[in-house]
Amino acid sequence: MVSLLLAVIYISFISLGLPDSMLGSAWPSMYPELGVPVSYAGIISMIIALMTIISSLQSDRLTRALGAGKVTAVSVGMTALALLGFSFARSYWVLCLLAVPYGLGAGSVDSALNNYVALHFKSRHMSWLHCMWGVGAAVGPYIMGYALSGGSGWSSGYRYVAVIQVVLTIILFLSLPLWKKRDAEQEAQRAQRLTLRQIVALPGAKAVMVSFFCYCAVEQTAGLWASSYLTLYKGVPTETAASFASLFYIGITIGRGICGFVTMKLSGRAMVRLGQVIIAVGVAVMLIPGPQFLCLGGLILIGLGCAPIYPSIIHATPANFGASRSQAVIGVEMASAYVGTCLMPPVFGLMANHITPGLFPWYLLLLLVFMFLSHEALIKSAVGEDE
Repeated sequence: MVSLLLAVIYISFISLGLPDSMLGSAWPSMYPELGVPVSYAGIISMIIALMTIISSLQSDRLTRALGAGKVTAVSVGMTALALLGFSFARSYWVLCLLAVPYGLGAGSVDSALNNYVALHFKSRHMSWLHCMWGVGAAVGPYIMGYALSGGSGWSSGYRYVAVIQVVLTIILFLSLPLWKKRDAEQEAQRAQRLTLRQIVALPGAKAVMVSFFCYCAVEQTAGLWASSYLTLYKGVPTETAASFASLFYIGITIGRGICGFVTMKLSGRAMVRLGQVIIAVGVAVMLIPGPQFLCLGGLILIGLGCAPIYPSIIHATPANFGASRSQAVIGVEMASAYVGTCLMPPVFGLMANHITPGLFPWYLLLLLVFMFLSHEALIKSAVGEDE
């Protein structure tokens, strides 16, 4: 039964990743048809992110009321309906409205599943869980590409993914009996209801918020601006730069698959430190003057270094703050992560535009330093031992 439940959870995270990269791959075809400027994709993305932050902060209340299984099923169902709406939308303002349930569903399932796995499963499963997200994020653009190349348009791409999400929603509702016992155990562990102010006041809470903010700032800045840096500053051909920028995400996905085995030997804290060291090496390689392959190799190293950090810090949340507080804290962690995702890549964009894109590795290094310091502060304030 446990293996079946794990399979359902893994599939849920593939589903979570599927639509994440579809807007970017579909937008070149969408904006002329919708009659809006190309920059308007950012507004939809910001609405989704804002709703995700809101739902992440409400995840503790929702999970208390419904249990992780129902929250996951309802959230995936919301996302499925939103994506189905995307496939029929013919105006930009409708997409903006549909971005609201899309973001609310994504944030709830993300927080609920992360806490559920952190409480009930070993660290390796958290790494593999986030590897599954990478699989979904990589497959999504291929589905959209298939629809576009086949002439059926971006609407069909969203419709294909919506159908997948609807099927998963049905599977999740059918799987609810598998969740009940563990949901009851999890509810018994919860002795506290915490407000946002109380969560932030916990020892180590500010440190873990900064850690997540900085990690997601590194990941999203690298993913968004690596290609531009390679092309504009290093003179790498556009096609080559684009392919190696995609290898950054492939590196994260493969790295998380490998990390699931490495966690059998190393603690979560050691995994985070290892990832930070690899990122630092990758940045250093990018800064070495010389052939272009050094810069390309450095980018891949940064992707590999990112792999263990996010899942390892999340899995350590019950140990760092106590099982009774973990859902509330993870909700705030997710919100901090999404704020970093939204805020810091545009900040570098302004720097690249007004100063130079050559600041890219230095920007990543600065964020890495703050991530390292905040994680070390978190370790000092932890209430328990990390596995």
